[in-house]
Amino acid sequence: MADPVTVTDPPHTPRATWLRRLAGLLAGACLTAAFAPHDQWYLALLAPAVLLLLWRGAATAREGALLGFWFALGVYAAGTWWLYISIRVFGQAPVWVALAVMAGLVLIMSAYQAALGYVVVRWLAPRSTVGALLLVPAAWVLVEWWRGWFLSGFPWLALGYSQTDTWLAGLAPLGGVPLLSFVLLVGAGALVVSWRERMPVRALALVLMVLPWTTGLALRDKAWTTPEGGPLSVAILQGAIPQDMKWLVANQQNILDEYARLHAQALGAELILWPESALPDLANVYPQYISGVWTAANRRGSAVLMGVMRAEQQEDGGDELYFNSLLALDVGKAEPAFYDKRHLVPFGEYFPVPQWVRNWLRLMNLPYSDFTPGRAGQGPLTLAGQKVSASICYEDAYPGQLRAATAASTLLATVTNDAWFGRSGARYQHLQISRMRALEARRPLLRAANDGVSALIDPWGRATLTAPEFRSAVLRGPVQPRAGLTPYLALGDWPMIGVASALLAVVALRHLKKRAGASIKDP
Repeated sequence: MADPVTVTDPPHTPRATWLRRLAGLLAGACLTAAFAPHDQWYLALLAPAVLLLLWRGAATAREGALLGFWFALGVYAAGTWWLYISIRVFGQAPVWVALAVMAGLVLIMSAYQAALGYVVVRWLAPRSTVGALLLVPAAWVLVEWWRGWFLSGFPWLALGYSQTDTWLAGLAPLGGVPLLSFVLLVGAGALVVSWRERMPVRALALVLMVLPWTTGLALRDKAWTTPEGGPLSVAILQGAIPQDMKWLVANQQNILDEYARLHAQALGAELILWPESALPDLANVYPQYISGVWTAANRRGSAVLMGVMRAEQQEDGGDELYFNSLLALDVGKAEPAFYDKRHLVPFGEYFPVPQWVRNWLRLMNLPYSDFTPGRAGQGPLTLAGQKVSASICYEDAYPGQLRAATAASTLLATVTNDAWFGRSGARYQHLQISRMRALEARRPLLRAANDGVSALIDPWGRATLTAPEFRSAVLRGPVQPRAGLTPYLALGDWPMIGVASALLAVVALRHLKKRAGASIKDP
């Protein structure tokens, strides 16, 4: 294990410094093309390799932090610009609010990478072989994991998601996205080491780069889980309601009629999935409509899983609580079941601000809303003879929160309304995340989206059927439910996080030991 080093190179000229930062910014922006819809997966190797080269040449830890900051600025400015559409165009927030929220997210994400850059240059010896091949990947994965849950988290554009269609996808059932991110970063380090070092170090680096890919190829077709019963016929409804028309009172009946029409086409399928918040108002407003949907489905032997918003009166008589839910209407059951969304969208479904700020927003006539999160520990829904692990909107980006329900399930179902992001790449990024969940669990996944991309996804993460975007459609097909545990479902992120933490703990202990020895020699 290489000792931590202090970089002593002379500082770069101001012009060279800014050119290096520009290179970091451009590398970060290019990284976004590794993900859907562009799918240039190799950039998930090349872009981090460029940043590692820049870190190796950083004269100070501060410069390492700034390089990390500019890299992440490129990633998130280019990769999440669609937030502006959601907040400004459809949320109808003032321009300054939309820009402030978007800039806040980008700056927070960039701060994580800046902290990583400081640590890398200050303590992790990026110029050493061990630093490039193990320590930097370990630290990067820990930062990626941390930003995925801390303060609600934002796991979007984690490196591993870019590999749903490569040989590395075979490793997803072993360690999920953290493992894929780690081996990509080892590969990036190997590219740098093989370019800058001589034999036999170069040969070792190339072996470490190639080995995960060949292992992934060998495991790509491994089942991990077993079929549970026979095939299940399913139907997915895509209403394609324009977001700017969805909540207009004048359009409510048209929306109800459209979904009634699609539902009639889907009858006969054993399970019918509606998208997120399909109804144009609270489910409480439409008891007769929902009863009619259920009655028609019962007659044809169809179970229904419907995305709704609903209100629930508190037992103490307080204000009503509002939930973003899935309503489960099973064949022959007297009462419906619910799954309530647990991981709410900050500034979309709730405002993480004190009450006095909420009061100010009300006085200024600025938009704000608060849904109630569903209780933790909700298990899979039982309907159509299956155990269905449900998720709503971007909940499927948080596999740790879904893992217990997924492990007990035979089928995955996610509903969303990506119409909030217009015709941007957000919907394809989100579909890629859903595909990764199917890969990790080796279970089929049903995905209903308001205007796309609705899909049937097989246990190998392949979208075997997709509905045309921005058009109303009924997507029908068979899926094979499956049961059993992949290593990732059994252990989650913890093996990879444990290995990464152990590597950095060794560095920390050696550094502390070195400091203690120095203080003894120099009292």
